[in-house]
Amino acid sequence: MTLLSDDYARGLDAADPLRELRGEFLIPRHGDAEQAYFAGNSLGLQPRGARAYVEEVLHKWAAEAVEGHFTGQGQWMPYHELVRAPLARLVGAQPHEVVAMNTLTVNLHLMMVSFYRPTRERPAILIEAGAFPSDRHAVASQIAFHGFDPARDLVELEADEPNGTISMAAIERAIAQHGPRLALVLWPGVQYRTGQAFDLAAIARLAHAQGALCGFDLAHAAGNLELALHDSGADFAVWCHYKYLNSGPGAVAGCFVHDRHARSERPRFAGWWGHDVATRFRMGPQFLPTPGADGWQLSNPPILSLAPLRASLELFDRAGMAALRRKALGLTGYLQRLIETRLAETLQIVTPTEPERHGCQMSLRVRAGREAGRALFAHLGARGVLGDWREPDVIRISPVPLYNTHADVLRFAREVEAWRDAC
Repeated sequence: MTLLSDDYARGLDAADPLRELRGEFLIPRHGDAEQAYFAGNSLGLQPRGARAYVEEVLHKWAAEAVEGHFTGQGQWMPYHELVRAPLARLVGAQPHEVVAMNTLTVNLHLMMVSFYRPTRERPAILIEAGAFPSDRHAVASQIAFHGFDPARDLVELEADEPNGTISMAAIERAIAQHGPRLALVLWPGVQYRTGQAFDLAAIARLAHAQGALCGFDLAHAAGNLELALHDSGADFAVWCHYKYLNSGPGAVAGCFVHDRHARSERPRFAGWWGHDVATRFRMGPQFLPTPGADGWQLSNPPILSLAPLRASLELFDRAGMAALRRKALGLTGYLQRLIETRLAETLQIVTPTEPERHGCQMSLRVRAGREAGRALFAHLGARGVLGDWREPDVIRISPVPLYNTHADVLRFAREVEAWRDAC
């Protein structure tokens, strides 16, 4: 059997111990068949169990109204606690180090209020060049808010590898070079355009050795990589739940604050729901933060937004991140072999191919240039193979182990071949 045979792909899928998980998701249709959906890095598919949890909240609201905060099943007052333990397991944290709240960029701003404390000697933040615009906007605005100049104090590390990726050596040099001026190193777990994954523990160690704090944006890493946030030593991390964590468009986001800051007296923007739970309803004027990540909450949790996250996290617990990671490497490895053996003259793999340097996402360029890339992307979409496009010239294909198959990957390769042969 060859890599391009149906029997080969079906054999790999039949041997997959996680194959039953695909049935737990609603797969969009294309004509009479299912899509080959590779955009889970942008918006994860809907777990079948999400509807029941959302309807549970709606029924409770209808039947109990305000008393739903305190009575019956799934009470709203402690509702965010229902996702605490599985979320901690997912990101490798202690339960009190994580909280589901707000949205990603809101959480990033809240974390920088506490962990970006610039001085005249240390005003700088280090990020990667080409960071996701929301991160760059947030960082630049924080620098300016504190009276410093982003043109001088926002340090953007340019790629030093051929495909636009960044070596660990370059990160180490940049932190050493700018160390005396660095207040914060803010780095992605996975770079959104290239799909490159990073050694978070090593970056945190380098930052701390220079006297800087360290935080991570894990938008493309949470639910994708095996994370060990507590052991990494990171001061904080933020992420969203609508990508690999399948919690719906605009879903509530996640936040990690390391245990050493659990009773931090660092400045923060305070809100009622971050107040110590034992005295919150005394309605006193003095803010007494709840120890741990919960102490950074502002408002009461968005119950309808948290409900789908419960369904998704149950599936992650059922599978385990170690097993999901093994399958993800199998899927991306199959995709890599197909490209190298059948499509090497058509596609260039941008993402590092070493397993430790990538997650589910494989970023691809069409060798014939941007216009050809746009044409291929349109062809794939018209044939029910859905990835996503990132300017200037990258097609992102992300085989997600919860619901993608080797047959999906083979379908992608065949459609690329069909487009190439028709050109």
